[in-house]
Amino acid sequence: MAASLEQLRRCHFAVDLGAARTRVYVKGAGLVVDQPSVAAVNTRNGALIAVGEFAERMTGRTPAYIRVVRPVSGGTVVDIEMAQRMLRHLLGEGMRRTLRRKTWLRAAACTPHDADPLAQRATVETLVGLGARRVELVDTLIAAAVGCGLPVERAEATMIMMCGAAATQVAVLSLGSIVNAERVPVGGEAIDHAIVQHLRQAHALVLPSQSVRPLQLALSGNGLTPQGPASAEIHGRDVATGLARSVRIDTAAVREAIQTPLTAVLDGIYRVLRECPPDLVADLVDRGIMMVGGSALLPGLDQMLREATGMPVHIAERPELCAVQGLGAMLEGRIEPLILDPLGTC
Repeated sequence: MAASLEQLRRCHFAVDLGAARTRVYVKGAGLVVDQPSVAAVNTRNGALIAVGEFAERMTGRTPAYIRVVRPVSGGTVVDIEMAQRMLRHLLGEGMRRTLRRKTWLRAAACTPHDADPLAQRATVETLVGLGARRVELVDTLIAAAVGCGLPVERAEATMIMMCGAAATQVAVLSLGSIVNAERVPVGGEAIDHAIVQHLRQAHALVLPSQSVRPLQLALSGNGLTPQGPASAEIHGRDVATGLARSVRIDTAAVREAIQTPLTAVLDGIYRVLRECPPDLVADLVDRGIMMVGGSALLPGLDQMLREATGMPVHIAERPELCAVQGLGAMLEGRIEPLILDPLGTC
């Protein structure tokens, strides 16, 4: 980890390419981009019409010749050219001109814990297309742990749960490295999909694409728990008639609908704990789990995990920004490297 930190201090900017949002941190300037990972393209001439929030608002509202695309899926770049075009427009001409002044432009980027070489290469090529001469890759779990202030460099166990849009990553860290980790292909989008399917089957109601974040619409406070509201009103389109309609849904039925994706997440936590050394698991009894990522803000999710695992569960102060803030701390040199000096021979 010491060598990687030394390399990261030489980087000029860092990118967190997420399935939901793209964030860019520039050394000395801070967070300069925090926009949805969405682009709108004119299919007739290939022109880029919009990126970020404006493109996201166009989802489901465009004519046939405009296509809304997401060049990043599950933290992996699936369309390198479109990702480069999106990043160029998100950065803006002024910031790109500033970065081009660097004689040897270096970049850092987050990658999922189990990213294969092809996925890593796609991330590297995306940033090379922006002018980077060298790209350093950092495990998303390490970056997020640093960003939320966990003492990852100590000989103590810390457990982090990265709640992303497309996947959930769980890991136990100690001495600056990942001891054991698990990636579950279930994230906020899977929970959204489960509730959308429940509304369609039980109430014959279709939600608009911009209202798919159902728990933020339907529930509040402890919404996912039995202590939350008993019912909530939802607006959508009737499957049969196509007309706008409102229904009052039972939140207990919603909790039942999302049990399948949440059970997969809990299984991932149990697998990580089973394969960890007992000494590290004992540390976690008091420290518990730190939740980061945008989906960590789903109402009541932390309480459900607390009841299921019997461990303390905490949500980071700004969970959606932890990964990019961790990269920024490494770039700015705010993290001291872990140095393990070998003992001299007696």
